[in-house]
Amino acid sequence: MFGLGAAFLLASLASTGFAAEDDFIIVQSTTSTQNSGLFDYILPKFTEKTGIDVRVVAVGTGQALKNGRNGDGDVVLVHSKPDEEKFVAEGWGVKRHDVMYNDFVIVGPASDPAGIAGLKDADRALAKIAEAEAPFASRGDDSGTHKAERDLWGQAGVDPTKGSGDWYLETGSGMGATLNTAVGKHAYTLADRGTWLSFANKDDFEVLVEGDPKLFNQYGVILVNPEKHPRVKAEKGQAFVGWLTSGEGQKAIASYKIDGQQLFFPNARPGT
Repeated sequence: MFGLGAAFLLASLASTGFAAEDDFIIVQSTTSTQNSGLFDYILPKFTEKTGIDVRVVAVGTGQALKNGRNGDGDVVLVHSKPDEEKFVAEGWGVKRHDVMYNDFVIVGPASDPAGIAGLKDADRALAKIAEAEAPFASRGDDSGTHKAERDLWGQAGVDPTKGSGDWYLETGSGMGATLNTAVGKHAYTLADRGTWLSFANKDDFEVLVEGDPKLFNQYGVILVNPEKHPRVKAEKGQAFVGWLTSGEGQKAIASYKIDGQQLFFPNARPGT
């Protein structure tokens, strides 16, 4: 049997362990924020300021929002504004806030078999890839990047799934894994610039198409509604949302660079 002193010590340790274990939030987010290295850079700054640890579940935007609906997180940070607005309108999220943006780029081998280099019209570039039946690696995972890609194919008047398993390669994976597939298969792909800049396995791949306004890539952050899921850590989650959209959080985002290049551009609107 334990003496009173030992029992008190165990109780104290259990209490301390529980408190430490509970002092975190879960953020359902995109693979691009994780693969780009942004979270590794900014989250320690938030934790140092608040004492709140952030555990990131990096999945595609569609899955992140689904997980939020299921109450499997406290905050979602994703990049498909229509889906984010629907998430809030249906009551799953409290309020959506702009956080930052960057852009998508079409990357591919220097040999450029479809001849798209330098085009400023992204859907025309995809049409040329389809015409040439040149390999194209798609995330195929209902992520924000995949949704943007599907929109571009639609504007090009092309159904790429007719080439599925032939020239159209659906990976069902995150951005980093899809880039690896593209390099391995000498295939074009659509990537967010942040992940592309941080991607180490570029081989002879280059950015071939950029600068089209349709390639704009906005990110938003939303607190999961505690009225739907009482286990949501609303106070801690809101602290994270508030920090990200504050001057301090926005400055942290802006200061993240690779080889002197800024990966994300903060655009939160104070007071909204």
